[in-house]
Amino acid sequence: MYTTESTKYSARTEIGQTSRILVVEDEELIQEMLAVALEEEGYGVTTAPDGRSAIEYLKSFETNSGELPFDLLILDLMLPQINGLDICRLLRHQGNPVPILMLSAKGSETDRVLGLEVGADDYLTKPFSMRELVARCRALLRRQRLSNLPQVPVLKFKDITLNPQECRVLVRGTEVNLSPKEFRLLELFMSYARRVWSREQLLDQVWGPDFVGDSKTVDVHIRWLREKLEQDPSHPEYLVTVRGFGYRFG
Repeated sequence: MYTTESTKYSARTEIGQTSRILVVEDEELIQEMLAVALEEEGYGVTTAPDGRSAIEYLKSFETNSGELPFDLLILDLMLPQINGLDICRLLRHQGNPVPILMLSAKGSETDRVLGLEVGADDYLTKPFSMRELVARCRALLRRQRLSNLPQVPVLKFKDITLNPQECRVLVRGTEVNLSPKEFRLLELFMSYARRVWSREQLLDQVWGPDFVGDSKTVDVHIRWLREKLEQDPSHPEYLVTVRGFGYRFG
């Protein structure tokens, strides 16, 4: 059937430090080389010698835990019993988003395109260097982690829209250019609309507790922001001064 993770892998996964990779490869030498190379990089590796074993393992793991069992699948194209293309199709049909790196001795453009079209994320032609394979695994895992990051919501208040991920601000439909400190100030204000902030609180939140300088720098940045946001900076609609306390947004 298939071999499971080593003791070293089990110890790592208990503290959540290792990406888990399933290698499905029927050539024993290549399978062993892949496992050794990936384990040396700190990954937890499980191997399966054919397509049916891989599917059975995935099913049993999902039944027991209800979670995706692996972070990456390295899948040979030409496998006994069930080939790599069919496994890939099945996983994508089931909605399984696990990244798939497909391996094959077939290197024609048609074969590569077919592998990618059925749902593989990358395609590597045999023979290949272990260094390149490890690099491609890192890239796929990095891409997967980024896609799993929580999306920061776009902030909107009246005619102002702030997109934290794109670092863009639209005022009445027109993009305005802000300095990093201006952007951070506005993001803070919009995240807590109508809250009053003292100069000291704004310095601590935006400039950091180690800031050394005059608190009047807050007033300067507020003035610059007003010039970019307000229709009439002398009579602000958004960045309002609360005398004796500080500033409020809205």
